[in-house]
Amino acid sequence: MTLPMVLSMLVNSLYNIIDSFFVAQISEEAMTALSLVYPVQNFINAAGIGFGVGINAVISFYLGAGDHRKADQAATQGLVLAVIHGIVMTVCCITIMPAFLGMFTSSKTVIELGVRYSVIAFAFTLIIIVGVTFEKLFQAVGNMKTTMISLMCGCITNIVLDPVLIFGYGLFPEMGIEGAALATDIGQALTLTIYLVVYLARPIRVHIRRQYILPSKKMVIKLYSIGIPATLNLALPSLLISALNAILAAYSEVYILVLGIYYKLQTFVYLPANGIVQGMRPLIGYNYGAGEHQRVSQIFKIVLCISGIIMVLGTVICLLIPGQLMGLFTHTEATIQTGETALRIIGAGFIVSAVSVTSSGALEGLGKGIPSLLISLCRYVVVIIPTAFLLSRFFGAVGVWNAFWITEAITAIISICVYYKAIAQSQLSQSTVK
Repeated sequence: MTLPMVLSMLVNSLYNIIDSFFVAQISEEAMTALSLVYPVQNFINAAGIGFGVGINAVISFYLGAGDHRKADQAATQGLVLAVIHGIVMTVCCITIMPAFLGMFTSSKTVIELGVRYSVIAFAFTLIIIVGVTFEKLFQAVGNMKTTMISLMCGCITNIVLDPVLIFGYGLFPEMGIEGAALATDIGQALTLTIYLVVYLARPIRVHIRRQYILPSKKMVIKLYSIGIPATLNLALPSLLISALNAILAAYSEVYILVLGIYYKLQTFVYLPANGIVQGMRPLIGYNYGAGEHQRVSQIFKIVLCISGIIMVLGTVICLLIPGQLMGLFTHTEATIQTGETALRIIGAGFIVSAVSVTSSGALEGLGKGIPSLLISLCRYVVVIIPTAFLLSRFFGAVGVWNAFWITEAITAIISICVYYKAIAQSQLSQSTVK
């Protein structure tokens, strides 16, 4: 269940790095613009994936309970709501971008580049949201190979088109930063196309049915009760990045650039771990629905160990070659040195973060959206933002980097407590119903 997702997430993280690598060749201003747009991009992805997690969890639960009619209803109404979300976000995100960018920089060049990139990138929001919804449908029935193939085809297409559209080769004109946005859009459109073709050619156990299009109050509430907390879980990094950008802007835009580069690089660690978690969610949801509590516990422990191994590798890489990693995105020696310090300090928190990442994903698979959200709030808002602000007053930008590992250590302890409390309550609830 997890291996196909880990492979596709690795390719996806590679796309993130290569995408930023080519944008960095345009100028440091272009890379800074990309860093400032990233929180809004992350919010769009968070809304799509988060609500998709709700769809995934509800479908998995009903399949485990043997209720295929309710599973079809969840899939159909989830898709309809996802389309509405996509249309609303397209309009809102394009509209707010000039004002949003102006909150973090006074550079007209950076603002102009950011607006040019975001208008094209956000025009495909609906396609992104619908694509993610189909991804979660396939995952809910255990069809991870289709998800892997679709994501990999989209990402590889994006990687190939990046230099072609940015710098202009052959018949293609030089588009600059707009080319990077268009390459991403084309990759996302291809991913959705593959999902649709496979769904129509080889129907899966869950179906989109016309008779379920009209919303059912109970089903909508169930979808949102998991989808909203999951969305907030994934959207909180956007709030965190914006808050840290505001703190770092008081010192230099170089630190904003370094933070942006870090968030591109960390995808190579956290996306594979997220692939493990995505494989875990339907398994945990299915077994929970079937009342197999011992198997739920086994799955959690296995995923925690695998995620820990991934995080160890990420820590080692950040300690050994931080300068080479930063050099992929900038040739300015001062920026590289600043980035080396940041990567070494932040990387110290990778290993312990496996606890909160796994706990949060497991709770979503169980349909426990609120406890999962509590973990993410600690990790992305309640602990790290005040800690970063206070430490920056005493140690400058270095204080912000140290806030990362301190937060991961505190959140890991909270995660274990929240997870086992939620598990105990869910077991008691199921036994009472029986």
